[in-house]
Amino acid sequence: MSTCVSSPSLAVPSPAPASTIFRRRILRGASTPLAVPPPLSRHAFPLRAAANDSNSTEQLTAESAVERSEADKIVDGMDFGELCNEFECISSPLVESTARQLARDILQLRQGDRSLGNFAVFVKYKDPIRKFTGREKYKRQLWATSALDNPTTSVQEMVMMSTSVLNIKWTIRGKPKSLVAAIGGDLIIKVDSQFTLNQISGQVIEHEERWDVSSSSAISQAFFWASRYLFASAEAGKDLADSVSSLTGRVSTEKQNLEMFPDPSGDPTKVILSR
Repeated sequence: MSTCVSSPSLAVPSPAPASTIFRRRILRGASTPLAVPPPLSRHAFPLRAAANDSNSTEQLTAESAVERSEADKIVDGMDFGELCNEFECISSPLVESTARQLARDILQLRQGDRSLGNFAVFVKYKDPIRKFTGREKYKRQLWATSALDNPTTSVQEMVMMSTSVLNIKWTIRGKPKSLVAAIGGDLIIKVDSQFTLNQISGQVIEHEERWDVSSSSAISQAFFWASRYLFASAEAGKDLADSVSSLTGRVSTEKQNLEMFPDPSGDPTKVILSR
């Protein structure tokens, strides 16, 4: 007589509903530290310094640690919307990673060594004076470091307008390098930066900035616009030089690819041009 033993059924937990809140404002004063909860595991992207010696792995300067912490605290309190549901994903965790890096670049006024991988190859930039295409131009010197003495920055607000649009409101302050403009005191620029991100790769495909200098003196405001126009003119000259150099290199390459071959039929008076 045989006995049948039925195996217990496996209980599969149903997926928890995802949050559908698309935006949450994080406000912060210029000098008041942020009051945010400890970083959650789903928003934690810790940075570690790579080194051959295990004892030096966690050695970072105090200044960079503070700046990184401030950027992470701001991003940790943000809601990046519903990235995935039961059927499809409409965005990527890379969007959050890019937001963290953009905040760090702003707080540290990075130039040249900024993480260009966060920008698409043909990213489009636009401000009230200048516009360009291409992430290589982000390697150039920043206007702030060329026009201001010891400029400082602070981030007041970061908002995900949607799963692909990030808005950052931040302030830059510094004394003009011009002796005449320095009489007017510090130049205070309130910047409104909007980044449109690729929802899959997380890369910035469009970057637009707006400026507000109404908190500065009349002399400082005049210096700002004059120096900005001069800076934009110099950058336009560099753009033209790069375009000419690129075009010349392309034409030279095409000429090198032109070769002459005798006619295979044996007629010595005929030649064949081949690319």
